[in-house]
Amino acid sequence: MQLRPYQEEARKSIHAEWEEGRKKTLLVLPTGCGKTIVFSKVIEDRVKMGERVLVLAHRGELLDQASEKLEKATGLKTATEKADKTSIGSFFRVVVGSVQTLMREKRLSQFPTDFFDTIVVDEAHHCISDGYQRVLNHFEKSNILGVTATPDRGDMRNLGTYFDSLAYEYTLPKAIKAGYLSPIKALTIPLKLDLSAVKQQSGDFSTRDLGNALDPYLHQIADEMLEHCANRKTVVFLPLVKTSQKFKDILNQKGFKAAEVNGESKDRQKVLEDFDKDKYNVLCNSMLLTEGWDCPRVDCVIVLRPTKVRALYSQMVGRGTRLFPGKEDLLLLDFLWHTERHELCHPAHLIAQNDEVAKKMTKNIEEAGETGLALDLQEAEVQAEKDVIAEREESLAKQLNEMKKRKRKLVDPLQFEMSIQAEDLTNYVPSFGWEMGPPSEAQVKTLEKLGIMPEAIDNAGKASLMLKKLEARKSEGLTTPKQIRFLESRGFQHVGTWQFETAKSMIDRIAANGWRLPKGVVPSTYEG
Repeated sequence: MQLRPYQEEARKSIHAEWEEGRKKTLLVLPTGCGKTIVFSKVIEDRVKMGERVLVLAHRGELLDQASEKLEKATGLKTATEKADKTSIGSFFRVVVGSVQTLMREKRLSQFPTDFFDTIVVDEAHHCISDGYQRVLNHFEKSNILGVTATPDRGDMRNLGTYFDSLAYEYTLPKAIKAGYLSPIKALTIPLKLDLSAVKQQSGDFSTRDLGNALDPYLHQIADEMLEHCANRKTVVFLPLVKTSQKFKDILNQKGFKAAEVNGESKDRQKVLEDFDKDKYNVLCNSMLLTEGWDCPRVDCVIVLRPTKVRALYSQMVGRGTRLFPGKEDLLLLDFLWHTERHELCHPAHLIAQNDEVAKKMTKNIEEAGETGLALDLQEAEVQAEKDVIAEREESLAKQLNEMKKRKRKLVDPLQFEMSIQAEDLTNYVPSFGWEMGPPSEAQVKTLEKLGIMPEAIDNAGKASLMLKKLEARKSEGLTTPKQIRFLESRGFQHVGTWQFETAKSMIDRIAANGWRLPKGVVPSTYEG
C-alpha cells in the first residue's frame, strides 16, 4: 500500500524519535487521514526488526478495525487479548489488546515486563487514565506510540505529562487544502439554548443535566433542521439515550427518515448499514458514534451535546470530514448556547491555532448566521486572523514604543516576535514536560549572545523555538535582533523582514553621519 506523502513523513518521524531516545512519542492526524494505516506501517517496520508489538485500545470496534487494517495494509495477522481470548502461546508478533482486560492484575502478571518491544495506543487522549497507565507502566521498557486526532493545545498539554515528544502533526486545514478531507462550513442558528443551570461532572457538563436542559428546544431544533439540512445526510449527537430517542421521534413527525442507535441497541449494526444505504437520512445517537465508525456520505453534523473537551468535539465532527463522490462540503450546525461559566467548543476550535482567533471566528460566524449565511471555516480563520492581528498590533503599539525607547543592550522577545511577524512564537504554549521547565543555562547564554533578553522567556520550549528561529534567520541572511532593536528605535518599521546586508548598510550610513539619520531617509515609510 502506497502511503501519502504526509503519512510517509509521519512514519519516518516516529522511528527517528525512538532512535533518538524519546521512547514515548505522539502522532496527531485528523480523523479520516489514515492514522491506522500509518501505525500499521510502523508496526510492520518493527516486526521486521524482530520486535513484538501491542496495539492497545478501549473499545472492541477499535481493536477489530486495527486488526483488519493491519492485515490489509501489511499482511500481518494478529492475536487478541480481550475477555476470554488470550494471546499467550500465540506465534503472531502483533497483539491487539483491550485495556479493560489487560489492566487486571491477574491478566497483566502473565506477561513479563519486557514482553512487548513497542506499544501503540489508539485514541491516545484516553491514555492518561489509571487503567492505561497500569498497563503502560508494567511494560516500562517499551517504545510507546500514542495516536490521536485531538487538535487542542490544552489536550496536548495533558498528554505532555506522559509523552516525551510530538513526532508528527498533520492539521485539519492542511488536510482540507490538500484535498484529503472535505471542506467544512459552519452555520450558527440564532436559537438560544440556556445551559446556565447545567452542572459540571468530570471536567465537562453533566449529561443528565444537559438532557433536561435540551428537552424544551427539541421541536425548534427540528424545525431549523428542516430549513437547513433536509437534503443532507445528518448525524446528531445528544447527551442521553432517552433524549436521542425522543428527538428521533420528533424528526420522523416532521418528515425526516430518522433512526437512533445507542449502547443497548441490539440491531445497531443493521441500523448503521441501513443508514449507509440511505434508508435513513438522519442518525441520532447518545455519544456512541464518536470513535471507530465511518460513513463518508455524512455531510452534516449537529452537536447537541455541548462540550468543553475539544478532543471529544473533534471526534464528533470527524464523523463527517471524509470525502465522498458528489459531496461538496460538511455543514456544521451550531447553536447559541448560553452558559455563564464555561467556554464551549465551537466549529472555530477545530482549526484555530489559539483561543483569541477562535473567539473572533465564532463571533464572525454568529454574525453571519443572523443572515442565514454558512461560512467556510478556512476562509473564516483567515479573516479572523487578520482581525486579531489588526487589534493586537493596535494594542501593542504603545507597549512596543516603550520597549524601543528603553536603553537596553538586549532585545525584548516580544519586540523581536512582532518585528519578524512570528505568530508561532507569539502564540507558543508549551505541551511537553521538558518544554514547561525553565530555559537551560546553555539556552540562556546562547540567547544573550544572539541579542535576546533571556529573562523574558520563561520556559525551555519557547527558548528552543526562539533559538531555531534565530538559526534559520541567520542561514537566510535576515536581520539580527540587535539590528532590529537599533533601527526600530530610530523609527524604521518591521526591520525583522529586512535582509542582514540591507540593515548593515543603513546602520553604516547612520554611523557615518554622526549617528544621525541621513538626509532624505524617512524611517516610517522606508522599505528595506
